[in-house]
Amino acid sequence: MISGAEIEWPLVWHNLTHLLIAWVLAMPIAFDRERSSRGAGLRTFPLVAVAACGYTLAGIAVLDTTGAEARVVQGLITGIGFIGGGAILKGGGTVHGTATAASIWNTGLIGMAVAFGRFEIALLISLINFVTLRYVRVFEEDADEHVPDKSRFCATPSQSGRAATPVLTDGGQQAWAETGSRAS
Repeated sequence: MISGAEIEWPLVWHNLTHLLIAWVLAMPIAFDRERSSRGAGLRTFPLVAVAACGYTLAGIAVLDTTGAEARVVQGLITGIGFIGGGAILKGGGTVHGTATAASIWNTGLIGMAVAFGRFEIALLISLINFVTLRYVRVFEEDADEHVPDKSRFCATPSQSGRAATPVLTDGGQQAWAETGSRAS
């Protein structure tokens, strides 16, 4: 063992307890994302919470000023936002993964709150995030049923080069009608 370096077992247990609490509070979010077959799941969310908690605990232990601790928190918020940004996918005119990205960010905050001993904040964020992911989806699906077909509002060139818009025929089928102007 290195001379002068002794393990402070009470501090080890204190830190381990905080890391485990962060891990446990991230699991409902991780379970929901895994169950929904999202890219991030049972491994990512707990690891983000544990890492955020660990960095914050280390910062609290070794830094002398609240300004220095604030810079650690600022770096974590930025870094976790960068990780969350990787969960957002855009393609085919749609964007996917924003709820997962926001959940990754929230999971980092759970870890930081636990490290600062603000367990009530961590618990509330975990609960609100889980309820939002699990139950707000029902309202989102109901709202999608009432949105008109977006293709009705698009103009596309017909084979003759003239602009055409979708119209409904007498039989209720969608067809294309030329609008008379040349498409650019």
